[in-house]
Amino acid sequence: MNQAVLVIIIINVLFSFKGFKDRAFFEKFKFQIAPIFKGDKIRILSSGFLHVDQSHLFFNMFTLYMFADVVTNHVGIPKFLAIYIGSLLAGSLLAMSFHKNEPHYSAVGASGAVMGILYAAIMLNPSMNLYLFFIPIPIPAYIFGVGYLLYSMFGMKKNWGNIGHSAHLGGAIGGFVLTIALYPQVIQQSQTMIIILAVPILLMFLFKDKLKRE
Repeated sequence: MNQAVLVIIIINVLFSFKGFKDRAFFEKFKFQIAPIFKGDKIRILSSGFLHVDQSHLFFNMFTLYMFADVVTNHVGIPKFLAIYIGSLLAGSLLAMSFHKNEPHYSAVGASGAVMGILYAAIMLNPSMNLYLFFIPIPIPAYIFGVGYLLYSMFGMKKNWGNIGHSAHLGGAIGGFVLTIALYPQVIQQSQTMIIILAVPILLMFLFKDKLKRE
């Protein structure tokens, strides 16, 4: 594990455990629509370092650990950090856009940032296979990428579970766009993969009004 990833994990652990023990701290820095639109913009960033519980924290940090090296090995640490933070912000901004009329909507977690790193890894290493918990069958990266984007879209529409689908989707889009912007070689190296992943993203923007909560 390189030092940049280790620092990110440590910050997430420290910030999250502070939130576990201090409810006022958690409430002050979580993502929530009403305070953000009143000017409390720090929540857009700080919420990405808070988690609901230890399992939520572990899953996000484990996923980051599994895919971070793919990204850092291709683009280097500064661009990796740009993708991580940029994806976190993209997730928060898309959540703001979709839930702007829900003042009490709130969320926490590094999922947007982690999804950005995961999608960057898929683009940079399209031949890799992914394994999901409890499913011991390798899944081609591009199938997971498209499938998760579609799942997030329907999750937003149907309000499935206590999950920030819009932040996940925004983070994935952030990772997609930032990887191309910061490492344009990927267009030549993974052209087919980029086209495959771009299709559901374009569909989301075309039909975004229909993805509002029912």
